[in-house]
Amino acid sequence: MEDTPMDDGAVALETPADNVFVPPSIHRPATLSGETYTHFSDVPPRPMVYGVFYLPLSLSDPLLKQTHHFDDSKVLTPTVRSQLMRSLCTPSTDLFDSCGWAVSCLSARDIAANMLRPANSAAYNLNAQAFDATVELIKGVFARGVNVAEVYVDTVGPPATYQAKLARVFPTTKITVAKKADSLYPCVSAASVCAKVTRDAALEVLYEARAARDAAKGEEGDGETEQESWGSGYPSDARCVSWLRRNMHPVFGWGPECRFSWGTAKDMLEAKGGVKVEWPVEEDDENSRLTDFFADSSKEKDADELGSWFGTPAGLEAF
Repeated sequence: MEDTPMDDGAVALETPADNVFVPPSIHRPATLSGETYTHFSDVPPRPMVYGVFYLPLSLSDPLLKQTHHFDDSKVLTPTVRSQLMRSLCTPSTDLFDSCGWAVSCLSARDIAANMLRPANSAAYNLNAQAFDATVELIKGVFARGVNVAEVYVDTVGPPATYQAKLARVFPTTKITVAKKADSLYPCVSAASVCAKVTRDAALEVLYEARAARDAAKGEEGDGETEQESWGSGYPSDARCVSWLRRNMHPVFGWGPECRFSWGTAKDMLEAKGGVKVEWPVEEDDENSRLTDFFADSSKEKDADELGSWFGTPAGLEAF
């Protein structure tokens, strides 16, 4: 789920295609359990590396740009993205034989857990998580024996600052960080397609799992398919917001498909959540009580603890 505002045309491009190709970067158990994971493709012969999508330097423009017309994934239709990914994963194709790629799938659960750390813990925002994921992907390519000659990265924040941080981690590698790099450099375009199709396919896996659970419980839908009702995952998509409202549990919110640190989800839980939970800073662990965590203005502060928890207190005259 994303906070970026989008118009109707962009929403259509972000919505997964029907029967999207499911690449090997989809690890079903991890996706369904809300775990973060990383996937690396096999290393092709004679690679030169560009970020996390790599191929021989001489093939960059001829193969990616001129032959297969890779571009920023946000301007390609879902069907075109899926077809390109299928070719990348199909043995004997020119893309499969010449290119390698990797994706790191940060789960909604783990992103939110890091962003919603207690106030007395160090903040770990989305930009910092993205930077660390980028570094680990590049290190993973190095670890597989690939000769990384150049790295091209789409920026998160000011390009010069981001480039300097990466250069400190990889001082012997030529690094280029630029705004809209996924439109400027074919290798970054290809990497963005790998990431986007993996996300689309992960949503498809989650759609299927939720539909199966609903069917097992005998629940009937509202006439829309799950894919239609979930929409694109952006707040400007009415289908997405409508689905969130219809499927929000008052205590637990949603499943692994939703990032609870997402502004739209946070606002909805705060406005419509049935139970408010407070996490006070404990000064003395020995004096903490389970009931301290539940805010309930209907109870008097001096009410008997066991009576407030289990029911109305009984006086001695009852015995």
